[in-house]
Amino acid sequence: MTTADIMFAQPGNPERLRDHEYDARTILWAVLVAIVIHLAVAFLLAAFSGVFSPTVPFEEKPAELTFVDLSPTSVSKNSAFIETDESKKSPEPPRDKTFESNANSIGASEVGATGEAPLPSQTGKDRPLMDLETNPYSLETKGAQPQQSSAPSQQKQMAPPQSEPLTAAEQFALLTQRPTAALEPSTAASQPQSAYRRLKERSRISGNITSRGISAVNALGTPLGRYQKIVADSIGSRWYAFVDQKRDLINIGTLRLRFNIDRSGQVKGLKITENSSNEAFANVCVQSVLEAHLPPIPDDVANTLPPEGLEVDGLGFIIFPNR
Repeated sequence: MTTADIMFAQPGNPERLRDHEYDARTILWAVLVAIVIHLAVAFLLAAFSGVFSPTVPFEEKPAELTFVDLSPTSVSKNSAFIETDESKKSPEPPRDKTFESNANSIGASEVGATGEAPLPSQTGKDRPLMDLETNPYSLETKGAQPQQSSAPSQQKQMAPPQSEPLTAAEQFALLTQRPTAALEPSTAASQPQSAYRRLKERSRISGNITSRGISAVNALGTPLGRYQKIVADSIGSRWYAFVDQKRDLINIGTLRLRFNIDRSGQVKGLKITENSSNEAFANVCVQSVLEAHLPPIPDDVANTLPPEGLEVDGLGFIIFPNR
């Protein structure tokens, strides 16, 4: 028999064992009752504390939408820009400032109102433009007279290349060559005034202008509008020259760009946002913007713009089919 067995089998006093068991049960019940009493007291204290203490009112705040003006001075949002032709300039500003422009113009329509847009109603071609008249494009120098017989060398330059397909190296050379000297600033400076005009083809428009007259819009000439006209002319004059040089490489289509012009006139953050043509056309458009000679933004204009400068979003270049 092991030691454990001996200890387990030792006889004891039955009455003494019963007393110990009774004492243990009494102590256990006493502890349980004390715990229950403490829990009940704590619950009652918490409940009465909530009833008799003053309730702090909860202020419900509606959702707030805050507009923060990040520009140096608080100005209203600029209207869309539209170019005003020399023949439609008005000495008086329009009553309604619908557009921002390089000069004042008063809205007029050749026919009665046929739509809801703040534009004149007129017939024309179905194109995504807003041209009120038709005129061919002209460059700022010799490119404005491509039909003159006194420029045989230029006509030779503009003649199409050989019928054999161009190699990749030849295409790259054509895309990276600089425009003719006629577009250089030194040569352009010798001209009395730029003769550049972009191509315009009268668009079909349905507008709500009721005043009768030659098609025009209500536009207010502003310093910002005049600077935007300079930007458009600087980029456009180079774009037409590049397109003439590389016409055999580009396809029909539309390309749009977004970029900023800082105070010094430098182009920043140039991005292509749409291109339905080819890579050659994209190179022509990007090169036209990057090589444009833009003047610094005037102080009175720059002070109304954000720190990034003038944002140009959606500048479009389009090659239409000949029809």
